[in-house]
Amino acid sequence: MAQQIAKLNYLKIAPRKVRLLASMLKGLSVNDAEAHLLHSPQRSAKALLKLLRSAVANAKNNQKLDTTRFFVQSIRVDNGPMLKRHLPRARGTASPIQKKMSHVILIIAETTKQNNNRFQIIVPKKIKDKDLKKKAKSKKLESIGAEKDSKEKSQEKRGILKRVFQRKSI
Repeated sequence: MAQQIAKLNYLKIAPRKVRLLASMLKGLSVNDAEAHLLHSPQRSAKALLKLLRSAVANAKNNQKLDTTRFFVQSIRVDNGPMLKRHLPRARGTASPIQKKMSHVILIIAETTKQNNNRFQIIVPKKIKDKDLKKKAKSKKLESIGAEKDSKEKSQEKRGILKRVFQRKSI
C-alpha cells in the first residue's frame, strides 16, 4: 500500500483550532476531504486544503499513482513555537499574549478498492491570453454600466415625497 507524506510547518494558527478541522478529515477519501475543506468557514481550511492538494500532486507526479484511490490515513497537528508578547493594561501592568503556531503532518494512503467520487471539484484556471482578459474586462464594464442605469431609473420612478424626505441630499 503506497502512501505519501506532506508537512506544513509554522502555520500561524493555534493547534487547537486546526485540530477541529483535522479530526473531521481522518478516514475520508481525498475527494470528500477536499469538498469539506472548500466549504468550511474556518481560517485553517485554506491551509489544510493547500496541504492536501500538495500531497495528492506529489503522489501523482513523483510516484505515478492513481489519485482517485487515495484517502486520508492520518493527520497530526503538533504545537509549533510560540511568540510571547505583552499587552499594556491598567495601572502600569501588562498581560501576556501567546501567539501560537502549529505543525501539520498529513499522510494519504492508497486503498485497494476504487472510491466513488461523490463530488466533482472544478478548480478555476487562470487566463493567460491577453485577448481573453480584455474581453472579460469589457464584459465587466458593460455590466457595471447596466447597474448604474437601473439605479438611475429606480430613482426617477420614486415619488416627489420620497425624494424630499430622504436622509441624504441628492
